[in-house]
Amino acid sequence: MSGHNKWSTIKRKKGALDAKRGALFTKLIREITVAARLGGEDIEANPRLRTAVLKARAANMPNDNIERAIKKGTGNIEGVVYEEVRYEGYGPGGVAIMIDCITDNKNRTTPEIRTIFSKNGGNLGETGSVSYLFDKKGMIIIEGGKVTEDEVIEMLLDFDVEDIKTEDGNIVITTSPEGYNSVSDFLVKKDFNLLMNQLTYVPKTTVTLDEKKAQQCLRIIELLEDQDDTQEVYSNYDIPDEIMAKISEQ
Repeated sequence: MSGHNKWSTIKRKKGALDAKRGALFTKLIREITVAARLGGEDIEANPRLRTAVLKARAANMPNDNIERAIKKGTGNIEGVVYEEVRYEGYGPGGVAIMIDCITDNKNRTTPEIRTIFSKNGGNLGETGSVSYLFDKKGMIIIEGGKVTEDEVIEMLLDFDVEDIKTEDGNIVITTSPEGYNSVSDFLVKKDFNLLMNQLTYVPKTTVTLDEKKAQQCLRIIELLEDQDDTQEVYSNYDIPDEIMAKISEQ
């Protein structure tokens, strides 16, 4: 993807989340709780829980919080029952947007998501209205400096890896969903600084935006990310570098 690409989006999101650590912890705790409920408390036997715990540790969440969230998920201690919900729609400029939420009250979350769409130039659609525009992939980003792209390629020759490339000085590894856990486990043990390490959704095609639509699109996505029940927001927008530079200066 050219222009304002996936890694640029991740950097922007990471900066926003770092500034709101309490909200980030809440989102991570919900993911750990649901993962433990669905797959059990054994981290080694539950890939989703293992990934959630890795993300929590990367965010410097205390181990007590992690263990308590796991126990709530398995029912060992009393806790709120969460439900996973996916919302799909279109934003400014015809950009596809998909939002994964974990909520304890769908009747609260749905109107809040719908309002964000309707007040910011978007339209909330039906289930399946945009999900077909995305592919599920494993994405791991190694911070550049300690290892080269060629060295990573050599390391992962025997793994199910779809793509390895250097982007913004960092090494971006894309895997199939089935191959993700083995690659992730291998690289975690190598003790690299992983800027991203998760299953995600990558757009099959992108929509290039002009400055006005880009500003509107970034605004609606920011609001969706800030919604309390949102876990992840996926979109297929592409903002050319020169337009993103103008927006960043404002």
